[in-house]
Amino acid sequence: MAAKGTRQTQSSKFTAPGLSSSSGADAARMLQERLESVIDLALTLKHIHWNVVGPTFIGVHTMLDPQVDGVAAMVDETAERIAVLGASPNGLAGNLVKNRSWDDYSLNRAVVPQHLAALDLVYRGVIEDHRTVIDKLDDIDPITQDMLIGHTAQLELYQWFVRAHLESQSGSLVTAKAKTETGAAAAVSRADSKGAESTQPSTPRTRNKKR
Repeated sequence: MAAKGTRQTQSSKFTAPGLSSSSGADAARMLQERLESVIDLALTLKHIHWNVVGPTFIGVHTMLDPQVDGVAAMVDETAERIAVLGASPNGLAGNLVKNRSWDDYSLNRAVVPQHLAALDLVYRGVIEDHRTVIDKLDDIDPITQDMLIGHTAQLELYQWFVRAHLESQSGSLVTAKAKTETGAAAAVSRADSKGAESTQPSTPRTRNKKR
């Protein structure tokens, strides 16, 4: 039995033409981690889709459905690429939980700004890890690398849709310094509170009437 946290893929006796067996195995192993990441991302997006509330609920609720579909397509393409490389893709829930290096998404029912702030951090983590693997694949398999580059471009577009709700007129992000999902949600809540205070109308002065 593999030790907890040890990622293993079942390999065939072949890989993609033009790749050595070791290169194919290395690429498949890196893709297995990315597979787990995008499976988790798709589930997280659907969780937010179900749990987001507030006055602007419907816009975000419907915005997330195409993102779920797009990430699900990445899941399928990533798994199939692992198979092309001669390994066995593992998308089982138990395998994901055993091997992932991240925790479950932190929010349940929450208002739109809080979920979007937390989702910004989720996208940040997935994109950063995709870029790391893209760099590692540079001398291993340009075809697999090209697939991940395409996925990353799409993920960055989805993140932009999210960040557009969090960006100030000056171009800064409320979540820029946040390290956790709950921290990002708290940061946007504080910003919203300050904004509400600054836009409160001042109490008009009453002039003394001359008698």
